[in-house]
Amino acid sequence: MNRPPLSSLLWFKNIKGRLSSHYIILLTNSKNRSFLDKWEAEYLFTYVKDKPVCLVCGVNVAVSKEYNIRRHYETKHHDKYKDLDMTQRSQKVEEMKRSLVSQQNMFKKATSQSEAAVKASYIVAAEIAKSARPFNEGEFMKKCMMKVCDLVLSRNTVADRTCDLATNLYDQLMEKGKDFVAFSLAVDESCDASDTAQLSVFIRGVDSNLCVTEELLGFKSMHGTTTGKEIFEEVSKCVTEIKLPWDKLVGLTTDGAPAMCGKKSGLVGMVREKMREENCAGELTVYHCIIHQEALCAKALKMEHVMTTVTQVVNFIRAKGLNHRQFKSFLEECGSEYADVPYHTEVRWLSRGKVLNRCFELREEICKFLETKGKDTAELWEQKFLCELAFFCDISSQLDALNLQLQGRGRIITDMYAAVRAFKTKLCLWENQMLQGNPCHFPCCQSIKAQISTAVFPCAQFAEKLSVLAAEFSRRFADFDAQKCKFELLSNPFAVDVENAPTNIQMELIELQCNDTLKSKYDAVGAAQFPRFIPDTMPQLRTQAAQMLSMFGSTYLCEQLFSSMKMTKTTHRRRLTDEHLRSILRISSAQSLSPDIDELASKKRCQVSGLGTSD
Repeated sequence: MNRPPLSSLLWFKNIKGRLSSHYIILLTNSKNRSFLDKWEAEYLFTYVKDKPVCLVCGVNVAVSKEYNIRRHYETKHHDKYKDLDMTQRSQKVEEMKRSLVSQQNMFKKATSQSEAAVKASYIVAAEIAKSARPFNEGEFMKKCMMKVCDLVLSRNTVADRTCDLATNLYDQLMEKGKDFVAFSLAVDESCDASDTAQLSVFIRGVDSNLCVTEELLGFKSMHGTTTGKEIFEEVSKCVTEIKLPWDKLVGLTTDGAPAMCGKKSGLVGMVREKMREENCAGELTVYHCIIHQEALCAKALKMEHVMTTVTQVVNFIRAKGLNHRQFKSFLEECGSEYADVPYHTEVRWLSRGKVLNRCFELREEICKFLETKGKDTAELWEQKFLCELAFFCDISSQLDALNLQLQGRGRIITDMYAAVRAFKTKLCLWENQMLQGNPCHFPCCQSIKAQISTAVFPCAQFAEKLSVLAAEFSRRFADFDAQKCKFELLSNPFAVDVENAPTNIQMELIELQCNDTLKSKYDAVGAAQFPRFIPDTMPQLRTQAAQMLSMFGSTYLCEQLFSSMKMTKTTHRRRLTDEHLRSILRISSAQSLSPDIDELASKKRCQVSGLGTSD
């Protein structure tokens, strides 16, 4: 066996000896620098946060060595406490320690109160913004609280906190946007109480885990014209400011206005041109809001004359206060189930159906009341008008039910398309049943048909209207029908014909359909949640799912935001600035994000409120 040279052995022994000596020194120093309990009584010191602290003057000693502590005591406090025996010293130490703890708690309390005041101001500002209340609601709340709130909830403070909260939400959205693998936009425009055009842009992004984020991207005030070019510039700013790449934009949904849908000078055309300039490989899918199109389909029935007559009757009853009061008293005397008739509002999607149904139910009471006012009611008693009113009531109720199915946040476009397809199938069934003289799904028609001769009820005429309505649905939703294969890949990938699927996903689709474990998972969690369980070994299918999940089927969120806008910026709050309006709406519309109040409060000192500001 080879042995190391003697010199090497001597060197190792020498080094070992040095290391042992160094280790002993470290142990000695460590022992010397540890605080001993007996020093409390001997030198009136205690140990706080790894540092010796003098109980008399509160001075910290940098190094925990007995020499340093003893020197401080002998030079500063020895003369004053030298006559105390150990029992007296122990009592004095306990008294001083209690005093020290009390001082520390006082400073902690002051700091926590300061932080709590700032945090409270953010919480109140968030609630005021969510409920679309004026900033001076903080003033009202102050009257209901202790006077200390004068330092927290002034109008200036609430306004500033609201802007901070909105900025924090935007920063969170920007951070989430870094992980988006696909996103789509929903864009719409409306005017506020001061006739300023307001453009709302919502984003629906999907990250690598196939989680969906649906939030307000931008709310832009447009004080000039609202051409397609100007709308595009604002939308482009929204996308650029949040630092999203254009090649991840897969869908754009608008309200169908010419400035939005124009292929050259409209928003759609300019976004596509921008994507070509950015050398984006993907194709932009454009949709006209499903809910808008569903509402437009009803116009194909051409029954405006019925709606006009009903509206005139309602307006006569409600336009004058006396008539309105007398009509409600008349209904009460008749023991009617209903107490009034509602106004018809064209811009409200469900208004038409509610007015028609109420007038149909109260048709006899309405006619009797009009006769007491000397009005001619011959048209209202005509069998033709009653049949048309009954049919219009029934089909409007069915359209309203579809409309409600299409409304709401977080709706997946495949589910919305399925609802439309189901309605088209129902129209075919209703048409055949109407031709057979069996309006079994139309209760108002059944009621009128039972009162008049079966031969008089125009079943063939109404069947033709149902056919026209079905054709209008097919025409207006042709762009959705073109995406049927892609929709099926998300809604039921196991039923898709592989040969009809895009070639880039065919191999992965076969593997998916032959995987019994994934099929069981699909059956267990449903179509909406299943894409998250598609394995990473199927990247093309995951990308396809992300793109479909990101699609907006409607501009419902924009319409909902405009309703909040009208409640926020009323004729009494026209001085509300664009920035404050934008901040309020961002907070009130936030769904998947919440303001990080702790973070905001940590960046602020407790501030005295200002004297006030205008909205």
